[in-house]
Amino acid sequence: MKLALPLIAGQLSAVGMNAVDVALAGHYNARTLAAVAVGANVWVLAQVCAIGVMMALPPSVAHLDGGGERAKIGPLFRQALWLAAGMSVVLWFAVRHAQPLLRLLGVEAALIGDVQAFLHALSWGAPALCGYFALRGLCEGSSWTRPTMLFGLLGLLMLGPLGYVLIYGKFGLPALGAEGSGIANAIVLWLQLLAFGIYVRFGSRFRDLHLFARLERPDFRALGHLLWIGVPMAVTLLMEAGMFVIAALLISRLGTVAIDGHQIAINVASVTFMVPLGLALAVTVRVGNAAGRGDARGVRYAGLCGVALTLATQCVSATLMLTIPHLIARIYTTNAAVIALAAQLLVLAGIFQFSDGIQVVSNSALRGLKDTRMPMAITLFAYWAVGMPLGWWLAFEAGWRAPGMWVGMIAGLSVAAALLFARFFRLAKNEGWRRGPLAAGAAGSPDAG
Repeated sequence: MKLALPLIAGQLSAVGMNAVDVALAGHYNARTLAAVAVGANVWVLAQVCAIGVMMALPPSVAHLDGGGERAKIGPLFRQALWLAAGMSVVLWFAVRHAQPLLRLLGVEAALIGDVQAFLHALSWGAPALCGYFALRGLCEGSSWTRPTMLFGLLGLLMLGPLGYVLIYGKFGLPALGAEGSGIANAIVLWLQLLAFGIYVRFGSRFRDLHLFARLERPDFRALGHLLWIGVPMAVTLLMEAGMFVIAALLISRLGTVAIDGHQIAINVASVTFMVPLGLALAVTVRVGNAAGRGDARGVRYAGLCGVALTLATQCVSATLMLTIPHLIARIYTTNAAVIALAAQLLVLAGIFQFSDGIQVVSNSALRGLKDTRMPMAITLFAYWAVGMPLGWWLAFEAGWRAPGMWVGMIAGLSVAAALLFARFFRLAKNEGWRRGPLAAGAAGSPDAG
């Protein structure tokens, strides 16, 4: 919990930044709101790729820290900076050339110009985003999670005033609308990176590692090891995020009430999800640390303790959604039809709180063991062979409409939870992780054997 609480606060800050974007754009005009909403969804895909790849760093650092090889953390971190630099170029290019994706998604032609303006401005924040997650990985892998909270809150506090000035055109600046929102977000990302870098550079926590004393050439063996762990994580995150994005697009075919009801329910579920996600990030560190020191009991204890804590927290969110769904929906709207549908979907969201929590914590425990390929296959099967086909059939063939799509998501999350937990339990019980990626080297350091 000591590790997880700052991470939960950091994740909630990220959700808060999205809320600030929507609020500022919505009060400016409907067109800007639509452009920012569409552009933000595209940016989420880029973020997921960056986060997934850079998530290779926390378990690698945790293994070294737990295994008494702290001196290797500095070289590994500097290789992660090269990886972040390469990722930032790819994301910058992809975000700036998203027009084919926008047309494929059916975004109306009149809106594409504003969406592209938002994305072009925000693309300059890609290097800062990747560098920020490299610093986060270093700190979280070393069991130091407070910076995630501090700089997450810093970004949240800065985005509101800066976005207001650039979107609305204050202090003599022109009103830039959606483009102003993109510029504000990019500036905030760079300020977060700068502040985080100064904090790490001049703090005492890593002084013995001499993190910025030199920069070695790219070591393709170390980079390959990080990619071997990170790419499957990115694919896994894309599988899950993609299921929710496609579900939202399919539900949009069912009319305005369906769109609004779904948006309310998924917003509530997204906020509550930050708690098990924060716990899951802490579980990755604790499992990785135990694996690094060869502590089989510690691996089992960290993973199972994380699952138990998640079930406890999810009991709270599930109880609220199951008992007062109409009251929650009324916070968002006064439309009776939307409230009725949102309440129905919130009950379904309450049901999947447990499976959603178990799947994210189990997956994170496996990441702590550097086991990423089988979880990728499991999530691909659960979300895209079970959840999405079932949801589509129930929604459009069986006539269940939006609730049918949610039942499909429940099925996908439940299958993922069962299979991921079973895999972690099996690996932890028979110590199969000793014969897994750890056997190939400590953490992708240049001299790992």
